[in-house]
Amino acid sequence: MSKKLVKSTAIVGIMTLISRVLGLVRDMVFARFGVGAGMDAFFVAFKIPNFMRRLFAEGAFSQAFVPVLTQYKTQREPAEVKALVDRVAGTLAGSLGLLVLVAILASPAVVVVFAPGFWNDPVKFDLAAYMLRFTFPYLLFMALVSFAAGILNSYERFGEAAFAPVWLNVVLIGMALLVAPSLDEPMIALSWGVLIAGFVQLLFLLPALARIHLLPRPRWGWRDPGVRRVLRLMGPGIVGSSVSQINLLLDTLLASFLVTGSVSWLYYADRLVEFPLGIFGIALATVILPVLSKAHASESSADFSRTLDAGLRWVLLIGLPASVGLVVLARPVLSTLFEYDDFLAHDVAMAGLALMAYALGLPGFMLVKVLAPAFYSRQDTRTPVKVAIRAMLSNMGMNALFVVPLVLFKVPGAHAGLALATALASYVNAGLLYRHLRRDGAYQPHTGWLRLMLQILLAATVMTLVVLWGTPGADAWSGMTAGERGSRLSLGVGAGIVAYLTVLRLAGMRLSMLWAPAAESGRTP
Repeated sequence: MSKKLVKSTAIVGIMTLISRVLGLVRDMVFARFGVGAGMDAFFVAFKIPNFMRRLFAEGAFSQAFVPVLTQYKTQREPAEVKALVDRVAGTLAGSLGLLVLVAILASPAVVVVFAPGFWNDPVKFDLAAYMLRFTFPYLLFMALVSFAAGILNSYERFGEAAFAPVWLNVVLIGMALLVAPSLDEPMIALSWGVLIAGFVQLLFLLPALARIHLLPRPRWGWRDPGVRRVLRLMGPGIVGSSVSQINLLLDTLLASFLVTGSVSWLYYADRLVEFPLGIFGIALATVILPVLSKAHASESSADFSRTLDAGLRWVLLIGLPASVGLVVLARPVLSTLFEYDDFLAHDVAMAGLALMAYALGLPGFMLVKVLAPAFYSRQDTRTPVKVAIRAMLSNMGMNALFVVPLVLFKVPGAHAGLALATALASYVNAGLLYRHLRRDGAYQPHTGWLRLMLQILLAATVMTLVVLWGTPGADAWSGMTAGERGSRLSLGVGAGIVAYLTVLRLAGMRLSMLWAPAAESGRTP
């Protein structure tokens, strides 16, 4: 079970890696336009539907739809599965289509809600409202993409769905290089690209659905029992599965009141944290949900616990060194990728503060991606909602604690306080989810956890020392050429990875230890 989980995660991770690498190229192209009113406006116009996409697509909808579909697939006839697919497609498209239409007509009001600080800057406000009319339909396309991906993942066809986001980056890079330079406001071309990319991604997945004979014929199915079950699970799941995204949106809302550039600095920092989170955290969450759903539908509590245990071990193995690496190399990474043309050393320093803060929460973000599906696979949406509310309240309290004093005393880098609050709130979220799973008896840790943690902590410490020893100071990077930055960063990252893996090996670590619990019945208290 766990070896299969690792293999499937690797497939999704490789496809996601391609997308994330292109995403970095996309952001490098964006950075050449500099940090200003136009870029801040585009990021807000893009973040609003992207935020809702993560709620409806990667969050609540997937967490609700996949367990229901898996149950139908396991317990019912193929004709009933096809009927569910048709009715969910029609209901989803109809409901979100209406929401998109309202948002387009009321785009200025939407901007006021999500970025109220723009109200006092007519240039930012008007640009954001105009571009939102093109970017908001992305929500509809991506919800349908998530719907298609949920079907494919339930049938263990992970590759096509994981590759689809590549098209977003390809289209946006093309619009930025070929169309944007010819416009008076280049960012408008990017908003057109978001709309085109959503359509292309959906079109890409349709042949894959046809190959498994589940290409939907959308039908309105509001009263269908399966549809109503999905909707019931979605409601509270919107909050429960997407607390980190809500916290990031709160960062954008509050950043709109800070100095110009704050929204962009947070965006670039978040994008770099999303790189390892997307390659591994989201990939593992994508694979683990149908596996956990199948274990629950088959009433196999042992398989359920063992699968979750293996997922948590992989989070620790990957998440901790990735977090440490981003903290140590924040300025060098930002300088190497973005410090060209109008993206200045000051922007690197400000984005670096946010990146270090966000990176501290990377293991927490990953843990939530693994722990939340353990509830949704059992069709339990109430518990994550309660946890999410507490985590959001803690995030809001920490925002006030970290940011308000910096603003009052005019200390540069107030935006980093927003990132730090979000990072710490992720651990509140993960910790409460973990406690509920243990208390309910749904998860019991298997043997070897203490030894694994000591091995990883030792390896991460040595890795940090190696990277610090071999990496120039932050200020030295601005004076390097692009080639020098790339080569020095590659050497530092490579040396860190080699050191980490070598120490793990010398400490007795074997990859088989991460799935060995699947064959054991013992567990630690």
